[in-house]
Amino acid sequence: MSTLVFVLALAYQLAGLWLKTYACFLLLTVVFYGLRRVRHDWPAVGAQTPEEWPHVTVQLPIFNEPYVAQRIVTAVAALDYPRERLHIQVLDDSTDRTATLLPALVQRLRREQGVDITYHHRRDRQGYKAGALAAGLSATESEFIAVFDADFVPRPDWLRRTLPALLAHPELAFVQTRWAHLNRQQNLLTTAQALALDGHFVVEQQARSAMGLWQNFNGSGGLWRRAAILDAGGWSADTVTEDLDLSYRAQLKGWRGAYLDDIEAPAELPPLLASYKQQQRRWAQGSTQTLRKLASALWRSRRPWWHRLYAFFHLGGYAASLPLLALLVLTLPLAGLPAQPWPFNLPDGFALVTLLSPLALFALAQYRLSGRSGLRRLWALPILILLSLGISPTLAGAVLAGLRRRGGVFERTPKQGEAGSLAALLENTARSDLLPEALALVYAGLCLLVIAATGRWDLALLPMLFVVGSGAVLAQELREQRQSRRAPTMSGASRPEPV
Repeated sequence: MSTLVFVLALAYQLAGLWLKTYACFLLLTVVFYGLRRVRHDWPAVGAQTPEEWPHVTVQLPIFNEPYVAQRIVTAVAALDYPRERLHIQVLDDSTDRTATLLPALVQRLRREQGVDITYHHRRDRQGYKAGALAAGLSATESEFIAVFDADFVPRPDWLRRTLPALLAHPELAFVQTRWAHLNRQQNLLTTAQALALDGHFVVEQQARSAMGLWQNFNGSGGLWRRAAILDAGGWSADTVTEDLDLSYRAQLKGWRGAYLDDIEAPAELPPLLASYKQQQRRWAQGSTQTLRKLASALWRSRRPWWHRLYAFFHLGGYAASLPLLALLVLTLPLAGLPAQPWPFNLPDGFALVTLLSPLALFALAQYRLSGRSGLRRLWALPILILLSLGISPTLAGAVLAGLRRRGGVFERTPKQGEAGSLAALLENTARSDLLPEALALVYAGLCLLVIAATGRWDLALLPMLFVVGSGAVLAQELREQRQSRRAPTMSGASRPEPV
């Protein structure tokens, strides 16, 4: 075997080993879930209705959300909690007509229903969401702080059910509740997203909570202890995932996080691919920034070594897009060279783990949510896999960006409310946004041509999946861009006003 062939083959196998190791991490999470089933509801142990409810401030960070902003404000105003102890902050950084809709609603709720609600409007948007939350925190003395994004619709009993866990366990910095989905069956994209998020919350979050591992706050649908926020240094905008950053910093200070699976926080899923890709890009960049920022502190912490290692895999999960792309890039030169024995042999079980880990995680989540009938939702798993492959070039770029720089622009994910999916179209789209998927599609197609010419069919599966995944993503993005360019000329009926 020549040196070139050996180096390429070794790099290919090492990239595959990276992916298989991440698959083992997912399987380990499933094992943790099973091992600590009896501790899944530990935050509720000892939780009782208090004789006197404490003061709670609910913060609603909002930016240019005319289709859902009024809905979340109205829902939070309807929380079943003592009026004299519930304070609501509408933290509006909007530069569109959202800023004209909310003040009138806030005034009406104060006047007609006696709600203690205040409207805060910033014009500079310094620090983005983190800056808005920090500004709101400085304007309240409440012991507990709840946070909801604009696309959420909490049920009236959400606060009464969530708060007792924090009262019962003074070591808790925050509790996170499960995101439910208002539009799970809207289209293939929302169905696939719901499957992924269910796996994250029902299995991953619950396993971490039960095992005492580092827990992440998901940015909405959670309740914080004010003292923990301040002890951790407050909200920071040096990552674009201020929620993940703060939750890890609080736990590095000795606090704990917990997850409550029985309490739902219903929310919208992005119905359009461009919005979903933008959201995933921010999450990938922000989680990588958090890992870069906190890696040294995590490794020096007094937690057990396997806690620390698990945290690295958790924060670096989006980095799996890098070896995935490396495998695709290496396929072309390997396909053009004579077939040679691989440098080392991996046990067959590794390949089996790679296939079964996501299936086990998502199947367990759906079974826990809906019993056997929930397993029918697994038909969307191939869609989720192809979608993940299709946007992996964008995610890889976001991971590299997170390694290079701090902070960045907090890009909102547009919501539709009752206005229809066109309301969620991105305001600014460019053909350059399609470049990562287009390059992946062309490169994967070229790989298949070389494979067909050389007969290296053992390398064909990944390029075939990329052709399908990248092609589908690219076609949908082109369709949405055409819709976006037509949107300004559409009639008012196509872009309705919010109710």
